[in-house]
Amino acid sequence: MTLPALINNARHKELEAGLKKNYSVIQQAFDMFFAENGYRLKADSVSKHELKPLIIKYFSVLRDCGFGAEDAESACIPAYEISNENYKGAYKTFNGSTMRLSLIDDGQFVLTDGSLILLENVEGPVYISVDVNGYNKNPNRWGHDLFTFQLTNDGKILPVGAEGTNYKSMDTYCSQSSSHIYNGVACTYKALTDKDYFNNLPK
Repeated sequence: MTLPALINNARHKELEAGLKKNYSVIQQAFDMFFAENGYRLKADSVSKHELKPLIIKYFSVLRDCGFGAEDAESACIPAYEISNENYKGAYKTFNGSTMRLSLIDDGQFVLTDGSLILLENVEGPVYISVDVNGYNKNPNRWGHDLFTFQLTNDGKILPVGAEGTNYKSMDTYCSQSSSHIYNGVACTYKALTDKDYFNNLPK
């Protein structure tokens, strides 16, 4: 195996390990909330921007980055929309196209290991995303180092792409050829269930 291949292989193993670790960290945080409060947080029971202040203390937090679009000055990732002139394209889709940030703009905080948690919590579905190697480290792409989970109405934390989540079509939401602005959001389930997933990431 050549040196570039060895480097890529090591990086992919690091991303895979980061995903599995952070999935466990997220689940543990919600379990700790349940243990302390006697009820589970559910998507249909948290109002706009209510999730972050309820859950943040159950993580090991290095930096609180505010609420993204509404706290642009303190945000780690200013979550501007594509049409906004200030949009900087902090993240890309699975295949490297411009990604819409509207699913990660309702709460942000950096964990002590450098991982970045990004929340979507306005109306309807609630999503918890994690950049497993930090926002200052590439590739900053959905399905590569950025992965998304959905908080369901019965309190489960499911990898997006799994049955019971809102984005399940792999042809649209985890595809090397899809042009959808959410392409990559469903890759989390595939990354956790396909043993060859990280060996086949698009360039």
